[in-house]
Amino acid sequence: MKKLLFIIAVVLVGTTVNAQKFTKMDKSTMDRAYYPDGAPHRTFEKDEAKQKALTPQIRVTYSRPAKKGREVFGSLLKFGEAWRVGANESTEILFVNDVVFGGKDIKAGRYSIIIIPTATEWTLKLNTVLDGWGNYGYDASKDIASVSVPVTKSNKEIENLSIALYEASAKTVHLKIGWDTTVAEFPITLK
Repeated sequence: MKKLLFIIAVVLVGTTVNAQKFTKMDKSTMDRAYYPDGAPHRTFEKDEAKQKALTPQIRVTYSRPAKKGREVFGSLLKFGEAWRVGANESTEILFVNDVVFGGKDIKAGRYSIIIIPTATEWTLKLNTVLDGWGNYGYDASKDIASVSVPVTKSNKEIENLSIALYEASAKTVHLKIGWDTTVAEFPITLK
């Protein structure tokens, strides 16, 4: 009887261990952009004032697809169609404090980002639907703000989608998105 119970226990433990496999590594790595840029490393600062200055105010979490020789805008990503700004899960932005975006007051919190690209401008929309995959859960009725900006061309090809946040002027942070040879910058006003 003891042998039988021992064998059953070994089988159950072995089955449980095998059932909990790790997922394969994705080709499009997940990354984060912060404002201020050094926010994740603030604890390394010895000076308390410098640590406080590096307190995160905005964070963008996104996956970084590669160009891989493809024509990106107008082909891989169709003009006039919603794009999740990356790969895999929907790209999300976190505002630690209230901000102004597209002329609207936006409460602190998490939002998904959708872009409608054209050859000459991109429209970025903040949406309240979170934790989605791609554009499949995109519901335009959940958009809370949007802003359209002209695109510029980069002198250098950007192989992987890249996002940066930087202070363009006092109280104005730009969300800069670039991929292939296309770059767009969206203003966010800090309150």
